[in-house]
Amino acid sequence: MTDDTLFQIDIDRILREKAPKYRKFIPKFIVTYLKKIVHQEELNVFLRDSKDEMGVDFLKASLEFLDMKLEIKGEENLPKDGKLYTFVSNHPLGGQDGVALGYILGKFYDGKVKYLVNDLLMYLRGLAPLCIPINKTGKQARDFPQLVKAGFASDNQLIMFPAGICSRRRNGVIRDIEWKKTFIVKSVETQRDVVPIHFGGRNSDFFYNLANFCKALGIKFNTAMLYLADEMFKNRHKTFTVTIGKPIPWETFDKSKTPAQWAAYVRDIVYKL
Repeated sequence: MTDDTLFQIDIDRILREKAPKYRKFIPKFIVTYLKKIVHQEELNVFLRDSKDEMGVDFLKASLEFLDMKLEIKGEENLPKDGKLYTFVSNHPLGGQDGVALGYILGKFYDGKVKYLVNDLLMYLRGLAPLCIPINKTGKQARDFPQLVKAGFASDNQLIMFPAGICSRRRNGVIRDIEWKKTFIVKSVETQRDVVPIHFGGRNSDFFYNLANFCKALGIKFNTAMLYLADEMFKNRHKTFTVTIGKPIPWETFDKSKTPAQWAAYVRDIVYKL
């Protein structure tokens, strides 16, 4: 593998590595279609142009590529006391929201931030230094608790999207699905206060309709995820509002509620911001 390939999105390689048993059964036209909807060619031009940018600098280059403007509210709520925090946000877009929050917090905390994210993002080499890769299926599933533990034990500010996947539309309302309790349990264990963040935005009707259609058919694979890059391109040249709430002391999360109930409590706070 040459150095240059490290900066490229390669659907063929991803399929070989992530689905080796099924790759040979996937028709060529399907692979061609996948390359189109993930905008492989366009993104690879950007990745080549930004190949020397790493971490927060890569996120800045990504914002410029997406022509993305940010309106930040509540920036005064970002703690400046040198302590470690868990920053949690709703996940309406699945692309720009992650880039934006990483840039805002990474710039504020001098690059000392980490995402707990889907391990597929490790294919973006410029983003990799900021990622703790999570893959709850396959071989890495056994390592999931250790990876999360290491993340919370590190000296980095943590960014999490507790829903795990981007928002869905239910009964006409676009909101996150149920938030996982991990950020509550680990924040209490490591005595990290939790900072709630709301990101304003939405994907296309096609995206939500597809997600609901697949769910109705009982398809477990997150098919809509394949269209996140396409959604990202649809959301270019837009302005998004990011609202930062006041830190919630970790002591708040006592035995009066279960961790899952506390996760729902924080989720409600986010949607009231």
